[in-house]
Amino acid sequence: MKREEAVILLKCHAFAYDDLNHSTMETGFLGSLRPFRGNLNEENFHELMEILHVLAPELKQSTLDREIMASLWGITHLGRAWAVEPEGMLQSNKLISNEQIALMERWQDLFSYAVMVLIEDGGEEEAFRGYQEYVRERVEKS
Repeated sequence: MKREEAVILLKCHAFAYDDLNHSTMETGFLGSLRPFRGNLNEENFHELMEILHVLAPELKQSTLDREIMASLWGITHLGRAWAVEPEGMLQSNKLISNEQIALMERWQDLFSYAVMVLIEDGGEEEAFRGYQEYVRERVEKS
């Protein structure tokens, strides 16, 4: 994946892309939560982590792209607010199971940690350590 594609997909997953008809807008990370259709799409999470890999070199720079940062922050904040927080729209309306809440919380933790480490220039190995462990666990369970 090239940077340009990564930025477009990131914006789609954050529901912040200009083309509202782009297919990932509705089915992306945030788009799939509103309205919630009863399931979490793990491929969205993996695609977000792939996007972070592509953008990692520029996230350690002293000047960051505002639109990228807004998308990263939006995914982190709104995903948590809508699905993880007890008063969020999915929990308060009893639309999400306890297992889904735990999964979304784990995804949020792994994603936000990777973003934080990349911005602090803590290195890609550290940024993606938890994600790699998550992938290994999922493979072992299958």
